[in-house]
Amino acid sequence: MKKHFHSRVVPIKNGGLMLIPIQPINVDPEKIAFQMCESGEQVTFAQLESRANQVAHLVTDLGILPGDHVALLMNNCRELLELCFGLDRSGVYYTLISTRLTTDEIDYIVRDCGARLFVYSAALESVEQDLFSKLPDTLKCMSIDGCAEHKSHEDWVAECAKRSTSATAQALQGSDMLYSSGTTGRPKGVLWPLPKTAAGQQTMLVTLLSPLFGYDADSHYLSTAPLYHAAPLRHSMTVIKMGGTVTVMERFDALLALQTIERYRITHSQWVPTMFVRLLKLDRETREKFDLSSMEMAVHAAAPCPVDVKEQMINWWGPIVHEYYAGTENNGFCSITPSEWLAHKGSVGRASQGKLHICDEEGVPVDVGQIGAVYFSDGPQFTYHNDPVSTAQTRNSLGWTTLGDIGYLDEQGYLYLVDRKAFMIISGGVNIYPQEIENVLLQHPKVMDAAVVGVPNHDWGEEVKAVVQPVHAYDIGPALAEELQAFCREKLADFKCPRSIDFDLELPRLPTGKLYKKLVKKRYWPQ
Repeated sequence: MKKHFHSRVVPIKNGGLMLIPIQPINVDPEKIAFQMCESGEQVTFAQLESRANQVAHLVTDLGILPGDHVALLMNNCRELLELCFGLDRSGVYYTLISTRLTTDEIDYIVRDCGARLFVYSAALESVEQDLFSKLPDTLKCMSIDGCAEHKSHEDWVAECAKRSTSATAQALQGSDMLYSSGTTGRPKGVLWPLPKTAAGQQTMLVTLLSPLFGYDADSHYLSTAPLYHAAPLRHSMTVIKMGGTVTVMERFDALLALQTIERYRITHSQWVPTMFVRLLKLDRETREKFDLSSMEMAVHAAAPCPVDVKEQMINWWGPIVHEYYAGTENNGFCSITPSEWLAHKGSVGRASQGKLHICDEEGVPVDVGQIGAVYFSDGPQFTYHNDPVSTAQTRNSLGWTTLGDIGYLDEQGYLYLVDRKAFMIISGGVNIYPQEIENVLLQHPKVMDAAVVGVPNHDWGEEVKAVVQPVHAYDIGPALAEELQAFCREKLADFKCPRSIDFDLELPRLPTGKLYKKLVKKRYWPQ
């Protein structure tokens, strides 16, 4: 039997959570470790153990040493999780790359992380011939699904199948090195020191996530987003390490998600606010026909959730909607239970890891209730790979770290996010936060998504522009623009209301829910 760790969460009087020490448990090797939602592929714990060992043997045979970097480019699939578990026991850094990136962006990340091995899916649209002409000649490239287009690239799956299924000698604990989303600039690789321990030991993420969200051997977790993002990958791997089962959606679809919860009796799930919006846009009859009673906890994060959206989700699903605030950097962590949120609507919680501080432009703490940059102290330390300048910009004189978010604390230490510093609009010397305006626009029944940016204004420097994705394309036109502007004027001060509204059939939003706002803003600023 393979040993995993077990933990549980106990409520305490203040509405928070008491963390119970994690204890090892045994897992039936024939139990399903994870399964793919659409393809139906299932992988038992025994199969995952064997295939992860084969990955580790192949990595060693390729001359990849502990501390080296491996880059992966593939959509959600069985092979991706098996690769991650194998690399996790090979003492290496593994970097998952978004399949939505251009060839230049992929090339940048592969070179920046110093990858010695690049494993990819040849079926991806982003895998074009010119990608391989850009990549370093010394890079070992292998495909998970055949190599007809690239005769020199070996078949990863076939080569793995030739390796031993037994554990490698002196297996060391590896770690992910994931890149920031790049919504405000070049993606940055988040580097933590590799644990100097044998593979399979309790890691920081298991210690943090398992007690906080109650992941254990009885959990059945639904992963709704691409695994190349931090939260889906880390939570999925943690649940499996705890002996639970994960169901992975190859792509998000609101109706399929509800069907999957009912079919597999999902207990835990993770979402982003845009997914909630899409779920709520389903007609009420469709939403209410599914049995969702198995769900014990629905967690959301990655982007601020409009208050009215979360209220509707709690009314629908009950008091099981939990929230957390953290970054890929994991320099600190906030969380909030449903009961806490109902008493502090709009908050993302109090610190579960590290200590919270709000600071001014100089990095000096401000008073309770004042808006400023969100900093953490006493949390895990990180650096940006090959980027000491960006790393230094995250620190103040006290050594506290920030990810560039703006917010404030209330008297009880609950954090309220206002926006990203990089997205703030300064019009006539007045600070305007787009997130507040986007949240209002999303309340309108004809709006599916919205992005608010500052655009050039000769007199004021910037003015407020909204770009809206309507629920129905046939609504696009001046009449809807006027209707939305009037709607904003009912709920916002005049200076915050969009001076103009454009329409788009789809906004460039990442599957994590983050708006790729620099692409929207780029349309309106001279290059």
